[in-house]
Amino acid sequence: MIGTVLCYVLLPAARLLRVLRDAFFTCRKNVLLAKSTSTQIEGVFAATRGRLVPEEQEALLQQWLEEGAGNLPASESVPTVGKVSVTLTSDWLEGSELLMTSLSDLSSAPEVTRCAGQQLTELHALASSEPQDHAVTELAKLPVEETVAVAGSAPWAAVVPQTDHQIAGCAAIDLGVQNEDPAVLAWSLARDAEAVPTEPPAWPIQDAVQFCPLPTEVPYHEVFWRDWEDLSVQPCMLEQVSKNTPLFEFRVMSYNILAQDLVEQGLDLYLHCHPDILNWNYRLPNLLQEIQHWDPDVLCLQEVQENHYWEQLEPTFKEMGFACFYKRRTGTKTDGCAVCYKHSRFQLITLSPVEYFRPGLDILNRDNVGLVLLLQPLLPEGLDQKAVSPLCVANTHVLFNPRRGDIKLAQMALLLAEIDKIAKTTEGSHYPIILCGDLNSVPDSPLYKFIRNGELSYHGMPAWKVSGQEDFSQQLYSRKLLAPLWPSSLGVTDNCRYVTLCQPKKPGRHKYSRDFLLQFRFCDVACERPPQLVLLEGVTDAKPDRPAHWPKPAAVVKDPDPQPFVPRSSGVLQHGLNLTSVYSHFLPQRGRPEVTTMPMGLGATVDYIFYSAEPVQNGNKGGRRLYQDGALKLLGRLSLLSEDVLLLANGLPNHFCSSDHLCLMASFGLEISSLREEFAAARPGTHLEITASDPTPATSSASVR
Repeated sequence: MIGTVLCYVLLPAARLLRVLRDAFFTCRKNVLLAKSTSTQIEGVFAATRGRLVPEEQEALLQQWLEEGAGNLPASESVPTVGKVSVTLTSDWLEGSELLMTSLSDLSSAPEVTRCAGQQLTELHALASSEPQDHAVTELAKLPVEETVAVAGSAPWAAVVPQTDHQIAGCAAIDLGVQNEDPAVLAWSLARDAEAVPTEPPAWPIQDAVQFCPLPTEVPYHEVFWRDWEDLSVQPCMLEQVSKNTPLFEFRVMSYNILAQDLVEQGLDLYLHCHPDILNWNYRLPNLLQEIQHWDPDVLCLQEVQENHYWEQLEPTFKEMGFACFYKRRTGTKTDGCAVCYKHSRFQLITLSPVEYFRPGLDILNRDNVGLVLLLQPLLPEGLDQKAVSPLCVANTHVLFNPRRGDIKLAQMALLLAEIDKIAKTTEGSHYPIILCGDLNSVPDSPLYKFIRNGELSYHGMPAWKVSGQEDFSQQLYSRKLLAPLWPSSLGVTDNCRYVTLCQPKKPGRHKYSRDFLLQFRFCDVACERPPQLVLLEGVTDAKPDRPAHWPKPAAVVKDPDPQPFVPRSSGVLQHGLNLTSVYSHFLPQRGRPEVTTMPMGLGATVDYIFYSAEPVQNGNKGGRRLYQDGALKLLGRLSLLSEDVLLLANGLPNHFCSSDHLCLMASFGLEISSLREEFAAARPGTHLEITASDPTPATSSASVR
């Protein structure tokens, strides 16, 4: 008896209540959707294609509605679904009134996209067959609109191909339910619209929505909230730099622009993106616009696809006044690194491409590459070009694999050795150095500390810990770093320098020549009887006498055919380039860390610009070396963003930033030594900044980083 009551009374009642509740709230959402003036909602309707499945429509609209929630009045709630559905409550009178109100509001809202074509024809047929139903009568009044409304304030618009089958949000109506109750009919229309199967978009995208700039295009820098931080006017922490120092000012940008081949190979990483914004024909103008806006003098790019570089990027950069150099990754990889500089500001002295792949070495078996350039700044006519020091610029993209920190360390040591060779002066010091790149390591990781502090004790360290990208401490087995990290045949010392006497090893030759070994035949060590040696009369009981003509130990000659000797330490890497980071990796105003990329929606910093500075004496704070500006001074930088800000823009890439990385940019000044005294006498208390335009006096200061 109880079961019968539950089955035939309570369960139908519960279902009826649920249907009534859903119908009421859905109707209310339709009213709010019709009244909303959010430009984000209009942009979603404008960019929606007919082939998107309802779940994708809901996700896109929900995202934009959440971002534009601040534009709605406080009395209205943000709708949570993107479909314009028609619903009623169980009370027919109240439900009819709500339905008519909702539909009349929809008819008066020009920004809402309405269905067209077959659906409207069926709606008119329903209206003619059931004129007494207020809901169907109101539906029949819907005007036919085949145009897609585009918000006038939106920075980008979607141009939808004019095809009959591409009608966003249209759902077929089952004519078999005409004679049902109008409230049930309206509710079933909304339910059927959710169940319409649609074909997912194929890749590559055919007849895709093409995004074109509107005449009233919003500039990139006004959308993405990035500020320029002027560091030249900040008070110094330790000591003032001479205010009489003239400077050669220039800007450096580092940017991982995301190779298109890598996008297509890893589409699972970009499920949050509309497929059209991943198209290279959409991404390329955005990238060029961004680079042209910030106008760097030196440009370091990573993940540059080879065919795109030769066919599109290099010709465009040359028109912008750049001289370009490119190095593709070894093996079958199709992308690489590029370094471009304005030939009106710099002149090339030395170019050295670096390949990290070394056959037969497991520690260097990956296809990553780098570029090292030595540039001479060009001063205005009438000034001695040797008055300003050459500048060494390095660019690289280190291995991504979080588990192989040993390879990352070896690659970085090889790059630092190349920088040491290119940037070394005749006196043994180094020219100013700028190191850019995607290092695939987070701040304060062992690899980061090695670059910044100049020393790392790596023996016994788990390989995954080097980059700090992921935590694999729970694994039973993990690769550990052992000393020496690479064999001596590589020709690189643990101080990240090339061996001075390194010569190619000749095949078929012994390590030491025969004549060199024969001179030790009667040395003191050879003439001593080992205590474990078995005593044999006439064999091991006699001590050989040194011949009179044999040279004394002090007169031993050197090996005429020396082999490289690589001094090795016990698991400690060092370098003497004195590099520090342009960025602090923390946003004090927001209390959050800086972010340069967002893989899978999680923000991280893996891109850097390091520059050479002078270490502060006795300036070691908690194992962190302190620096102050030397001949190369940091004058400003482009601010980075935090993870929560990027999430508001749908992560990376998005409509405005067409890479999964943010660009990094800094302004530097090189001292012009020969002009210091002359300019100090003419303009005391200021320094000269020689830029691409006119000289501009400004104050200067040094800070500890």
